[in-house]
Amino acid sequence: MPGGYTHIVIGAGAIGSATAYWLSQTPGTRVLVLEQDELVNTRNSSGDVSRIIRHAYHSTAYTALTPAMFEAWAHVEEQSGLPLYLRTGGLDLSSSEPAARASLDAYRGALAAQGIPYEDLDAEEIRRRWPQWRIEDDVTGMYQEAGGLIDIRASVAAHTSLALAHGVTFLPHTRATGVEVRPDSVTVRTPRGDFSADRLVVAVSSWLGELMPDLGLDYRLTLSQEQVSYFTSARLSEFTPDRFPIWIFHGEQDHYGFPVYGEPAVKIARDMRGRFISSDERVYEGDAEEAALLEGFLRRHLPGAVGPVYANKTCVYDMPADRDFVVDTVPGAPHVAVFNGAGHAGKFASLMGRILAELLTEGSTAHPIEAFSLRRPAITDPDFVPTFQLHH
Repeated sequence: MPGGYTHIVIGAGAIGSATAYWLSQTPGTRVLVLEQDELVNTRNSSGDVSRIIRHAYHSTAYTALTPAMFEAWAHVEEQSGLPLYLRTGGLDLSSSEPAARASLDAYRGALAAQGIPYEDLDAEEIRRRWPQWRIEDDVTGMYQEAGGLIDIRASVAAHTSLALAHGVTFLPHTRATGVEVRPDSVTVRTPRGDFSADRLVVAVSSWLGELMPDLGLDYRLTLSQEQVSYFTSARLSEFTPDRFPIWIFHGEQDHYGFPVYGEPAVKIARDMRGRFISSDERVYEGDAEEAALLEGFLRRHLPGAVGPVYANKTCVYDMPADRDFVVDTVPGAPHVAVFNGAGHAGKFASLMGRILAELLTEGSTAHPIEAFSLRRPAITDPDFVPTFQLHH
């Protein structure tokens, strides 16, 4: 056992901390987690408070995993004593544009394929249930009762605490600068020295590109700087979780939002605004221009939520060409696993950690992850046409 560790995990964000916890549940593991910042920090992709969680998805590749996703969170809540999942119900709305209607139909198809119930709603019913909405008569909707939010920052804290309690070693402020992959072991280089183990998990989100050459990977990883904005309002009480659900409005540009949670404000964002960057160009402060666009959506559709900006926050989407997850072991190196979340993995964090742990402790997983293989065309075909707009 080189260096005394069975496993090294690079990255202690939502996925890395979850992987560390689930690895610690296998007897005989000795796990080291390397994190470039402090633990449970606000500079990674899980630094904000809330993430949408739902069964409703654009593809059965994801919906097939959602029952196990909810089960994983229930387990972590029970073990940690922290409430992580808040059910608010989930509302998907669609404009009359054909692409938007097709997106909502894909959601219905994925739910039906898994036998998960939902309700179809017309504009009148949407306005009756949630009078906060100002929508045109041709807007249609779908409601799924299990939709809600995950407290993503608390989830990192919970996984980190549980992993520590089960003997995992965390080294914060320890950046992985390189990796050496051998046939039966790995060594990770850091400014604090080299660390070796039998197996490796790389869960570094948008920083993966820096380690790709050492891992033998060369697929295109596109980064987009995204923003969420929080708006305060004199009518915040109309948007509490017991009165207002998480929502996604499918249109020419998809928008999504949250009830009041974690901050005294309503949270809203556009999905995939497409501000493409390199890894070293990221910023951690949002901008007023994007906030103004989001305010325009609120003025049109949720006027009661309009008020001064409380906060603008950023994150970076790390996207393969099809904007699907990567959950796999490296070809030719089954002792090395890699994860990419493509900007929509927060809700799956605990389950993805469990799957990555299974891949490296059992050699396989019973969960259906074939669609997220490193061997799929979006990864292996350099001519694959990027499709970053999920309409999810």
